[in-house]
Amino acid sequence: MAIRLGLQCKAYIKRGTPAAWHEVGNLRNVTLSLEKGEADITTRAGNGWKLTVGTLKEGSVETEMVWDGDDLNFVAIKDAYFNDTSVEMAFLDGPNAAPSQGLYARFSVTNLSRDENLEEAVLAKVTLKPTYDAALAPTWATAPLV
Repeated sequence: MAIRLGLQCKAYIKRGTPAAWHEVGNLRNVTLSLEKGEADITTRAGNGWKLTVGTLKEGSVETEMVWDGDDLNFVAIKDAYFNDTSVEMAFLDGPNAAPSQGLYARFSVTNLSRDENLEEAVLAKVTLKPTYDAALAPTWATAPLV
């Protein structure tokens, strides 16, 4: 497996009419968190060990974007927050071509905080979490995205 640097990873958002994939270049550090809930399945046969099985998966993405009202990708994310809507996005470990892979889902924007440091660009701190869509369950996808 080839080593990937963070700057090689790509994020994509589906927007426009007709909807098409657009690379989201206005991102700084991105943290993709993947976790599972746990169920205790300890039995006497565990030889004194507590036994666990993973249950429901959880995912979230935390990132920073330059607050740029001319960036259509930023505007789509900002509008999703204020309008209580969602965005279809994918966070891949490379470009939108095989063998890149990553989390693909419809996301709810659960945090849109703004940092206004004196000597820095105004930054939006963004948190995205998979949300309900009858036609699109969260998935670990392999590029190319369709």
